[in-house]
Amino acid sequence: MTESVTIKVDGMVCAACQAHVQHALDETPGVSKAAVNLLTGQAVVAFDPQAVTPEKLIESIRGTGYDASLPPTGLTAIEEQAEREREQVAEARELTQKAAVSFAAGAVAMGASMTYMHSLPVQWALAALTLFVMSWAGGRIYSGAWKSVRHGSADMNALVALGTGAAFLYSLAVTVAPHFFHSRGIAADVYYEAAVLILAFVVAGRAMEARAKRQTTSALRKLIHLQPATARVIRGGSEAEVPVASVQQGDTIVMRPGEKIPVDGEVIDGTSYIDESMLTGEPAPVRKEHGDTVIGGAINTTGSFRYRATALGEASVLSRIVNLMRQAQGSRAPIERLADKISGVFVPVVVMLALVTFAGWMLAGGGVVRAATAAVAVLIIACPCAMGLAVPTAVMVASGRGAEMGLLIKGGEALEKLRSVDTVVLDKTGTVTEGRPRVTATTLDDTALRPAAAAERRSEHPLARAVVEFAESRGIQVPEPQDFRSVTGKGVWARVGDINVLVGNETFLREQNVEAGGTGILVAIDGKFAGSLQVTDPVRQDSAGAIKDLRRAGLDIILLTGDVQENAVLVAREAGIRHVIAGVLPDGKVAEIRKLQEQGRRVAMVGDGINDAPALAQADIGIAMGSGADIAIEAGDVTLLRSGLSGVAQAVALSRATWNVMRQNLVWALGYNVLAIPAAAFGFLSPVIASAAMAMSSVSVVGNSLRLKRAGLKRAGLKTISAERKPQAR
Repeated sequence: MTESVTIKVDGMVCAACQAHVQHALDETPGVSKAAVNLLTGQAVVAFDPQAVTPEKLIESIRGTGYDASLPPTGLTAIEEQAEREREQVAEARELTQKAAVSFAAGAVAMGASMTYMHSLPVQWALAALTLFVMSWAGGRIYSGAWKSVRHGSADMNALVALGTGAAFLYSLAVTVAPHFFHSRGIAADVYYEAAVLILAFVVAGRAMEARAKRQTTSALRKLIHLQPATARVIRGGSEAEVPVASVQQGDTIVMRPGEKIPVDGEVIDGTSYIDESMLTGEPAPVRKEHGDTVIGGAINTTGSFRYRATALGEASVLSRIVNLMRQAQGSRAPIERLADKISGVFVPVVVMLALVTFAGWMLAGGGVVRAATAAVAVLIIACPCAMGLAVPTAVMVASGRGAEMGLLIKGGEALEKLRSVDTVVLDKTGTVTEGRPRVTATTLDDTALRPAAAAERRSEHPLARAVVEFAESRGIQVPEPQDFRSVTGKGVWARVGDINVLVGNETFLREQNVEAGGTGILVAIDGKFAGSLQVTDPVRQDSAGAIKDLRRAGLDIILLTGDVQENAVLVAREAGIRHVIAGVLPDGKVAEIRKLQEQGRRVAMVGDGINDAPALAQADIGIAMGSGADIAIEAGDVTLLRSGLSGVAQAVALSRATWNVMRQNLVWALGYNVLAIPAAAFGFLSPVIASAAMAMSSVSVVGNSLRLKRAGLKRAGLKTISAERKPQAR
């Protein structure tokens, strides 16, 4: 049985780092899948516990020169993310301070070099200042470079260390033995300011990058701040305000207007309207009354009520959403394999190009200083940081943007696959329709209706709930059946007292040797046909608009349902669906999707995430419908927290926009190096300017990804679907 573990990896600064760790984990026996993420500094590893342990995985990572550790135990996903947020803030603050001091030191060094270039005391003072900046501001760079080289790999740290180290050592040699250079006709000039300013730009770039990275997780940050710190609990007959961590399952919690709901639960007294927009994307407050569920983190708007705590900690909806988002943002998109292949050989190739540059300038008579300057510029400019950030930043921003719209997209692979979908298959009940069917007519008298409702009482099908609610509305006390069996897609059998009851479709009753005819839900009592119930399930108000959006995007829409052809056609006509496949059992749905795939189609299946689980798994992309605490979060590649089909159109739009940004980022990252390295080699870029350009390349990639968060999806690359569509009022 496969297990999964998330490992914190410290010291990764570029795509080469990520590629080394990724390769080490892929080569570890027992690892079935590994996803190393430069942006989050984490590795998510699926492994066989019989073949390898988490401790062994950590050893494999440390063998590449990077530190690794398991996440702290006993923390919820919300607490882990909060701790990570604190670390990111501290890191950005520290880098900003080091960059500011380094720039100040660089300004002093530049001024002193221009004024007192050949003063020996000034040169020694500059050497000391440079050594301070290198050890304090650049300490991690040099230690990281040493670790990577010692373990047989090289990364951005090695390139920066080579460049600045060469500038410092050359300058130190001039300071120690100036006559050696004079005697050979070489100007005894020092370049301490170059080493300092290069480090200043590198550290400043990392500081800007760290701050930009925090913006990619803004949606997660909003989620973790949803849960209030305290809850008002009834204990000992009186109200007491206690920390949320002290709330126990079964506690009665009192809510007042304007307060955030502390934990998940079930309303036991009172009525109110709850704002769940931050969790589901649904803008209109939802009415809650006795028996309804409420979600921790939502806002109580108008009324006062009491509810019973049902799900705490990791079991809560908010914690599960945070955990799923963290997994999604730490995942990898298939397009990253291109960056991995390039990064695996990038640094050795750059070092070779720097040596060729040095040799070329020497052969051309440029002299040692000119040759060394060009070689250092090549080392500095050729940073693979932007390449490593190109795809993960887009995935993180898109995942957060999706969550804000009520879409939980499970990572880069789902985002990338979704954009290539050409066929969307829709379940009917609860997907195209509201999923709240109502009995509108019946030929049963109350004597027959009572056992029929009892038979349906144990079924979780929406039609069964409609029958029970209809019976109760007529004042019938619905008993529990003594025995119960369900036949998927056909009906149920039950024993109620001494009565045998069959409830289902015509095929089901005929298989039980009951002569029956008609439409709707058919009922047989003790082997004889007793009558039928007619049930309607209204089409969702947003279904027609969402389906129109999907069709405009060039997608073929198919309604796939177990309902009879007549009902399916009526629903399809109202929703604007042209293709209908009806009367299909769950296994048949899998077969129908497989047929479409055999025709070369890329299929997205949209269902309720429970009854349609096999079909969701068979499809190229499974999209699970859900709302509130009943969300089937684990059912598909995409989970719609908001009720209605508009989220499907938005998910497709987001995936296409994200794909465009991924490609733009990779083209920029590769094109930057293609243009910048020759410019540096031919002497058009000084090492200091190269370091500034290198820093900005990473920031520009992150900034381009952040467009997914700030701009409407129309402007982000998809003109046929708008993510800003507002759900219609009900």
